[in-house]
Amino acid sequence: MKRLKATIAYDGSGFAGYQVQPETRTVQLELMKVLKTIHKGEVVQVVASGRTDAKVHATGQVIHFDTEFSIPVSGWLKALNVLLPEDIRVSSIEEVDVSFHARYHTTGKTYRYKWDCSGIISPFTRNHMVHVKQPLDIEAMRTAARALIGTHDFSSFCAANTAVIDKVRTIQRLDFEEHGNELHMIIEGSGFLYNMVRIIAGTLTEVGIGKRKAGELSGIVAAANRDAAGKTAAAHGLYLESVTYRS
Repeated sequence: MKRLKATIAYDGSGFAGYQVQPETRTVQLELMKVLKTIHKGEVVQVVASGRTDAKVHATGQVIHFDTEFSIPVSGWLKALNVLLPEDIRVSSIEEVDVSFHARYHTTGKTYRYKWDCSGIISPFTRNHMVHVKQPLDIEAMRTAARALIGTHDFSSFCAANTAVIDKVRTIQRLDFEEHGNELHMIIEGSGFLYNMVRIIAGTLTEVGIGKRKAGELSGIVAAANRDAAGKTAAAHGLYLESVTYRS
């Protein structure tokens, strides 16, 4: 038995999320269907670094699965990309120690959130970034974001019904990039609570359009209350960009 680690990308537009769910299309289900075909009917479990919600995209999701097949790594890369639907691609694959775990061994993740700031949203990007009708004050958003960098209790920035008790997380980087009419938020952290990145994006959007002041963010963090933060930003603007692991 050997364990393979793969980095995959997917367009979340056509999926009800990553994790297998009854009677709906998910990324995990598509991966398992292809591996079942390769393994001649045997069910192969696929473990990811974490779940993504419906319509959330990934450019650097990491998975692992076990196999007894002696196919070379290059063969696995070719076979998976031939058999998988076009909205899922495997960008790299390698054999790892059987003790490696795609979920439990993560040390950090990077997410990217994208806004389209043009006057008219393109039909080609409408499922891949969030259109903002009002001009965004990017410097105010940067100022507000500084209050989130570091180790904090992020209770205000996670779904109210989350079962996680310890809501302390560390954000190492939170910055913005301008690409023409696009604004990207890049956030790196040791780990994220459910909906945390989208609530941060939604709150910073409210700062950008002038609905909130940049100086409010420290108080929102201190409140440790979901009601203190802004709306949860739409899922289709979010990308899981990369996952890091301990060596």
